[in-house]
Amino acid sequence: MLKAGGHLSTFGQEETRFPTVEPSTLDILRFTLAGVVLLPLTVFLSVCARLSAASRMRRLAALRLLGLSRKGTQRVNAAETVAAALLGAVLGLGAYWVVNQLVSRVGLPGFKWYPNDGALSGSTVLVCLVGCPALAWFVGRAGAKKAAANPLAVRRSAVEKPPRLWGLLPLVPGMGIVIGYCVAGATGHAPSETSLSSILMPLAVVLVGAGLVLTLPILSRALARRVARVTSSLSLGLAMRRNEMEPGGALRVATGLVLLVYAASLTQGVLIELDQVSKNTSPVQLYTMTLDGVDPKTEQAINEVSGVRGHAVLADSWIDLDSEKWPNSISAVIATCDQLRSMASVVENCVEGRSARLMIPDYSNNEFSKVGRRFPFQLQNAEGKRRFVTVQVPSRTIRYHDDTATQLAGSGSVLIPPSALPKGFRPQTRATLALISSSDPDTVRSVLEGIAGVDPTIEVELDGVDAAALQQITVIKTLLAVGMVLGLIIGVAAYLVAATDRAVERRPQVTALTLLGARPRTLQAVQVAQVVLPLTVGLVLAVVIGKMAESSYLVTGGGAVFWDGDGLPLLLGAAVGVVVVAALGSLPLVGRRIDPELIRRD
Repeated sequence: MLKAGGHLSTFGQEETRFPTVEPSTLDILRFTLAGVVLLPLTVFLSVCARLSAASRMRRLAALRLLGLSRKGTQRVNAAETVAAALLGAVLGLGAYWVVNQLVSRVGLPGFKWYPNDGALSGSTVLVCLVGCPALAWFVGRAGAKKAAANPLAVRRSAVEKPPRLWGLLPLVPGMGIVIGYCVAGATGHAPSETSLSSILMPLAVVLVGAGLVLTLPILSRALARRVARVTSSLSLGLAMRRNEMEPGGALRVATGLVLLVYAASLTQGVLIELDQVSKNTSPVQLYTMTLDGVDPKTEQAINEVSGVRGHAVLADSWIDLDSEKWPNSISAVIATCDQLRSMASVVENCVEGRSARLMIPDYSNNEFSKVGRRFPFQLQNAEGKRRFVTVQVPSRTIRYHDDTATQLAGSGSVLIPPSALPKGFRPQTRATLALISSSDPDTVRSVLEGIAGVDPTIEVELDGVDAAALQQITVIKTLLAVGMVLGLIIGVAAYLVAATDRAVERRPQVTALTLLGARPRTLQAVQVAQVVLPLTVGLVLAVVIGKMAESSYLVTGGGAVFWDGDGLPLLLGAAVGVVVVAALGSLPLVGRRIDPELIRRD
């Protein structure tokens, strides 16, 4: 049980008295998960809405040419989309119920819940079952608008219109805000007004993300046109001309993975900011707990908890409030020299088995700790017997200094060897057990779990760290990891669906090129270049803009860290891995079997 840092709730209540995650932190988590999961999901849904777009548009155009009205054509496409959306919503809700039942019983690292806590409410189920088909209806009607308005252009495969420069509009103001905060942080003028930043920073993240999506086709088309003009390679020339004529294909194939890399940078910034809140600035972590009611076996088990590198007993001398004989007290550290060295960075002139005064440089001594003065210490054994031991302040001194924030023992405290106490007796008056470990958050959590495993009723007081915030960081990291995994799955699924659908739509063109004498290797090189080039451009933009957005987020967070390079190698490695996987995944999309019927039907 954490003293002044942990909370217990009453059993039987539907709501806990203290939230697992603070509302302000929960808002940050929601915003981050929206970027990590919802942005790739939006791309995935848009990709699914365009599945077999070319063939479906031709079919709808044929219905329109056969006499079906414009609204009727849109309704046919909308009805098909609604049926698929309703089936997907039912399957998704069922899959979520199964996953919640399984995962809640196993739990996630640092985060466990009951199945009922993760159960969907009736309103959520209703929104999914009604909202998804309703959204599909409007998307289906909008998707059939082109075929209904101009069926001849669809049947004759009219050339796609080039992307307009208005796609740069969201990126310009978003980058303006991001660059402004980065410059403010670099020049030492970090904003102190958080209310304005709380509005501008989320707005900048959304604008930059949307601008990144809308800018990708424009940059892909411009780059494809330039490369096609200067290249002498047949495969690269074909690939670039195709990207120039159809820049929207790059948007469908590459956007999901690009947004995932962009969101990963923002997630890194959120973790850095939250880590600064709960991190102990000292290199070591001090744990103290009262020895009242703790038997010697429990004390020994706590001292042997994994992660603990040093332990000692702290006690104050006894004070007689009814007499003037012992009106003052001194502090004592009961430990061997080896124990003292394991807890402090500086221990000089310590002799095993002999008492001494601890002298801390630049710290004032206890005014009552005078050489030769005597102070009584009240002791007690496991059977409850009490006795007094008088300790004389020795003349020997030990130069002492530890790495805790407030110093474990005050200057002038007396070091008492455990052998100087009667066997089986321990101090009773204000006696505490002090443990030292590394301040690494994982080590701190491990030590706290080890102490709870020995005796969960012991009150542990932490020095220099917010235990509740430490637990929140664990929960948030777990949820963000789950969000990143979901985002990765959705991004990869969007890529596979878009790339496969694009290859299916291009089968007539591939067949025509094959009949004209193009070799399979040439066509595979064309397919790889078509995917890799826009994806590489998008990933480079995502890494650069993502790191800038991360830095601007850290500048507005009020922490000490503005620029972080620790996550950059992992981010670059992930980007390179995405390009390699995309290239390998494009190779099988060019079939070996030639079907001239595709050309005749087209």
